[in-house]
Amino acid sequence: MTVDRYIHIFAGFFILLSLALGVSDSPLFVSQWWLAFTAFVGLNLFQFGFTNVCPLGWILKKLGVPESTVACAR
Repeated sequence: MTVDRYIHIFAGFFILLSLALGVSDSPLFVSQWWLAFTAFVGLNLFQFGFTNVCPLGWILKKLGVPESTVACAR
């Protein structure tokens, strides 16, 4: 797997987890403050789309995860 795929997997997982912990009708509800984490992940994805800067990407690259060489549009 590549850095891009890991970023999407981590972001999706953390959004789903924080929603499960932050929505009051969820059986896993802890606190509505978990929704702030959902907003943080969404904001990070938003700024990554414009700046191509992602702290998780830096960490994964340092751990030796390969970068993607495939472009979406050719």
